[in-house]
Amino acid sequence: MSVSSSKFSLGPVLFYWQPDVWRDFYFRMADEADVDTVFVGEVVCSKRLGVFAPHLQAVCERLQAAGKEVVMSSLALIMSAEELDAVRALTGQTDYLVEANDISACSMLSGRDHAIGPYVNIYNEGTLASLVERGASRICLTPELPRDSLAILAAASCAELEVQVFGRYPLALSARCYAARARGLSKDECRYVCAEDGDGMDVDTVDNDAFLAVNGTQTLSAAYGNLIAELSDLRKLGIHRFRLSPHTVDMVAIAGLFREVAEGRMDATEGDVQLTGLAPDMPFANGFFHGVEGAAFVG
Repeated sequence: MSVSSSKFSLGPVLFYWQPDVWRDFYFRMADEADVDTVFVGEVVCSKRLGVFAPHLQAVCERLQAAGKEVVMSSLALIMSAEELDAVRALTGQTDYLVEANDISACSMLSGRDHAIGPYVNIYNEGTLASLVERGASRICLTPELPRDSLAILAAASCAELEVQVFGRYPLALSARCYAARARGLSKDECRYVCAEDGDGMDVDTVDNDAFLAVNGTQTLSAAYGNLIAELSDLRKLGIHRFRLSPHTVDMVAIAGLFREVAEGRMDATEGDVQLTGLAPDMPFANGFFHGVEGAAFVG
């Protein structure tokens, strides 16, 4: 497969951005970003669903008009009948491919073509084969898999595999809202305080070392995943779909940079230098891929 076959995806916005900011971000991605697929939908908190709903149709239409494939992402944690109903409604529509981020969504989509997001843990060939048999044609693997595991899964898969190559890694979800609790609020009366943290709220150790980040109910890595230097290796493994997770940086420029490196118009070292220039305040990590601690950066 040639380098030109590499496909880039823009993952769903994980954070609570003000609705007009959220809408305008996707409008700009539609018009300017060199990506093939854009994931849209609320993954983290069901309280946000209604906030973005008024803009959803316009966003999807703008993306499609610009030639982007639109995939709808489901919630990654379902804890109530209302949330189950929301996921059931999403999986019941047929206008867009749906990405399941919870095993119950996988069940609802069984027998239909669908995608699977990184919140469904796949660590071996048996799990992969079972999900593919049920209709999964595209799977974004969980970010903590090392290169050797990716190689095994890529060799065994007849579905397209995707790996997140930029952005904070999603690690866990909880019933408790950390953002609200940190401000002395309950989850039910959160006042959407997660809007104060556009890329998540940093969590440091008592020694003031970066530890994690929280996004409402979600735990993320403190460092930002950066696999721009590993794109060539990923292609050699048979993985040709790469996901960029949105953050409050110039995602148009970052998408273009990853594309330049993937298609051989820029070497990886220069790409890494330019990426650092675009996001100078972001600590990078690629440790998971290299089989060491995830927060490490292997140069």
